[in-house]
Amino acid sequence: MLAILIAGGLALLGTLLGTRLAINVLVSKGYGQLIRDDGPTSHHVKRGTPTMGGLVIIFAAVFGYLVGRAAIGYWPSASVLLLLLLFCGLGLIGFLDDYIIISKQRSLGLRSKAKMSGQIAVGLVFAVLAIGWEDDNGRTPISHAVSFTRDIPGTELPTILLIVWVLILIAGASNGVNLTDGLDGLATGASVMAFGAFVFINLWQTNQNCATTPGPKCYEVRDPLDLAILASAITGACFGFLWWNASPAKIFMGDTGSLSLGGALAGFALMTRTELLLVLIGGLFVLITASVILQVAYFKATGGKRIFRMAPLQHHFELLGWAEITIVVRFWIISGLFVATGIGVFYWEWVTGV
Repeated sequence: MLAILIAGGLALLGTLLGTRLAINVLVSKGYGQLIRDDGPTSHHVKRGTPTMGGLVIIFAAVFGYLVGRAAIGYWPSASVLLLLLLFCGLGLIGFLDDYIIISKQRSLGLRSKAKMSGQIAVGLVFAVLAIGWEDDNGRTPISHAVSFTRDIPGTELPTILLIVWVLILIAGASNGVNLTDGLDGLATGASVMAFGAFVFINLWQTNQNCATTPGPKCYEVRDPLDLAILASAITGACFGFLWWNASPAKIFMGDTGSLSLGGALAGFALMTRTELLLVLIGGLFVLITASVILQVAYFKATGGKRIFRMAPLQHHFELLGWAEITIVVRFWIISGLFVATGIGVFYWEWVTGV
């Protein structure tokens, strides 16, 4: 528990103090956000706000984790090393996207094919290593079965299909957070809640792990305590960053932050055997992603008609006249309800065994 508190606390301080420094550096270099002309006109005042704040989140989370891990005196586990690979690797893809936008002074960074190829490459390395990296008991960070609150019997996938499943989860989660990151503090606040849920889940799985507490309800999860430390570090990093990212935002996380955070959510779901439960824990991200899919599908099917005034969903409410801060707070409430429901379902399954 001490390691978890140290990791979260130091990561929070890292972004709380480090983001102020990052803002000064980014402003001095002119690394400001470009605003698309086809978006809500109220966003034009945000033009020039520093972006790439996700770098601070990544560095603070990694630093907080390493110090917290050092408190219990062991080398990082295979599970966390792989999650850090995914977290930082997708952050690098996002950084390249943000940097091209800023340096080329255009509203689009990496081409969609290049961006997706980068996500697939990072996800593929993660998947292959996570499937084959066994510990002394033959356990791997990721199992072959599809999971809800634990592996679902009879859902074991062949290796090729498992890799495809992992890539779908990573792409879906990373792009979901990316689409949500459209209003000040919205994605950051929702991420605090989602990663906080994984702190609880990993702690519970640590106390009910088959390796230490065998029984009919134990969890066959590898390295849950180490995962809890990393989850705490990312939660703290996002919480500290929210001080500067809340409305009116002094800095944006950019794709650097949204892609890395989304990828980490998928990684935690895979390693804690809660893949389908992520639909609830990341419910707000799912809802916003679904709004984009529905908008595009309906537009193509009806020859130009729209369900929403604008997608993603948060911009629909902006065009209805809702204040930005009102949308953000209400969407945070929705996110909190989703997360609470997800944790409740996770605990209910353990209590009832259903």
